[in-house]
Amino acid sequence: MPLTASDEDAATLSSQEQSSSIWKRFSARVSGAFSGADPRVCVAFWLFGLINNVLYVIILSAAVDLVGPDVPKGVVLLADVVPSFATKLIAPYFIHLVPYWMRILIFTFLSSAGMLVVAMSPGYTDGGTISSKIAGIVLASFSSGGGELSFVGLTHFYGQFSLAAWGSGTGAAGLVGAGAYALATSALGFSVHMTLLVSACLPAVMILSFFVVLPMSPLRTAESGADRYRVVEGGGQIEEDEMDDGAGGENEGLLGVSHNSPAHKSIHVPWKDQVRIDLHRVKELFIPFMVPMLLVYIAEYVINQGVAPTLLFPLSESPFEHFRSFYPTYNAIYQIGVFISRSSTPFYRIHNLYLPSLLQVVNLALLSLHAIFNFIPSVWLVFMIVFWEGLLGGVVYVNTFAEIADRVPKEDREFSLGATTVSDSGGICIAGFLSMGWEVWLCSWQVAHGRDYCRQKT
Repeated sequence: MPLTASDEDAATLSSQEQSSSIWKRFSARVSGAFSGADPRVCVAFWLFGLINNVLYVIILSAAVDLVGPDVPKGVVLLADVVPSFATKLIAPYFIHLVPYWMRILIFTFLSSAGMLVVAMSPGYTDGGTISSKIAGIVLASFSSGGGELSFVGLTHFYGQFSLAAWGSGTGAAGLVGAGAYALATSALGFSVHMTLLVSACLPAVMILSFFVVLPMSPLRTAESGADRYRVVEGGGQIEEDEMDDGAGGENEGLLGVSHNSPAHKSIHVPWKDQVRIDLHRVKELFIPFMVPMLLVYIAEYVINQGVAPTLLFPLSESPFEHFRSFYPTYNAIYQIGVFISRSSTPFYRIHNLYLPSLLQVVNLALLSLHAIFNFIPSVWLVFMIVFWEGLLGGVVYVNTFAEIADRVPKEDREFSLGATTVSDSGGICIAGFLSMGWEVWLCSWQVAHGRDYCRQKT
């Protein structure tokens, strides 16, 4: 029996009511997830994450323009990561002596100076100018590494929403950095020189975020609390209101350090003793937090740098007109996955960090096997796997720090958050070395078996 006009109106109204109901439930879920969040804190940490990471992405996006077609792009990756890794490896043991406001000024200066050095260097035809560009990248990398361990440590004083906002900002950096560079140099017709000069101004946003947007009261309260300690046996210190707490039990904490032990850090602890205490903390962080992040970053960056350039299909079976379009498309899809997952902690938490890390290793094995045996029938399936790869990488990153914030005792938390950041840079460094040889081998295998797509330059 055909529908009457009134039946059609009722069906339309019912559909609209269902859509409205779904939207209301979604809005309520979002509002509930961010209940109690300070907008200024969220904005400040989102900008910290965005600006601290966006120069790293811009530099990688400009790799070909910086060093030319004859220099391995892995050189840029390593120059962009190794100094950051070294900073995260060493700085946690002394950076607490430098106040946050001074760190912000130092990081801003280093980032801007590094990008200016890169931008002001002449073209890449002269080997000497490549050296100067690498020097500029190294300066920016030192700033990025110190900034990450400092900002992640700073979230300890501002609660879970600051960590969620930081994670979302770092995820957005991939999209904004790659997209802005492509837009500026392609669609808008800006020169590489001009684009990098403009990007040298971006670190100033960190100064505005810290001194203007971020509320200072939580940090001032924490800093003033440093005076409420007194020395205990062995050179350590403890707050007056914790002196009556018994050793062991719930005071022991994940790191196995009692509140009444000399592990309570203060400036009065001899430097050698403090380093010994901090090394013990790192040892306790290694298995539950550092290893999963290290593993996931090794796997995903070997995929991105070593395998993805060889994941090519005949142009007639793809949406592209040129082989060079595959790689930036993979990178864009990956960055979308990273952004979504790094923004997910207010809505969904992962407590088993090893599961997504191992799934990332499965992705690496699957895509490597496809590069060798060519069994995935469509590039669209590879798009899905690359998106999944981005989701896994981002979810391990943000949930590692969220788990530290939940499970590590308060007195160890700031150090633990900063020290664990070494895992992502360490994983990228290892992957950088592995991927250069892996890409060459995979491409050679494909050419030897009649697939020379990886040798095509267009």
